[in-house]
Amino acid sequence: MKTAALFSLVLTALAATAPATRAQEATVPESAMTFSAMADIVKALDPDATVSAGGIGLTIGNVPVTIVADAQANRMRILVPIASVAGLSEADFLRLMQANFDTALDARYAVANERLWSVYIHPLAELERSQFVSGLAQTVTLARNYGGTYSSGGAIFGGGDSGALYRELLDRSEEL
Repeated sequence: MKTAALFSLVLTALAATAPATRAQEATVPESAMTFSAMADIVKALDPDATVSAGGIGLTIGNVPVTIVADAQANRMRILVPIASVAGLSEADFLRLMQANFDTALDARYAVANERLWSVYIHPLAELERSQFVSGLAQTVTLARNYGGTYSSGGAIFGGGDSGALYRELLDRSEEL
């Protein structure tokens, strides 16, 4: 699934779970996010998603996604496995850290259990529906762009190293 199709799917999910009218949206604040509310949003995205006490599993464009939440700790995580860390070089890790600074946006690259992950971490109760859906899209996009643009979306935070790396890639592509 292309990034444009992913964002279209995300917009559809937002519309399916949106308040009835814009007027209501402006006057009624979103309530605290719960595991159940996240499951409802995910089911709008993927009716085949699996929901259990331990988390939510779904697939977005052939990318496996796991969502876990702990209401008592007020935390949630969206996790996408990318690769084993066994073959990653020091240069690879440097590029991941550069991306975390300026192109990963709200999602991040992380390492745990000898795997490289794309993750989105947020306080659960304060998480808004739009943030959750954006976090899903960013996490999947970041995993897909590993080894390429290392980006979770179209924006680049200025002041990092990725802008120069992108210019270098463009210069090389123009030479071809």
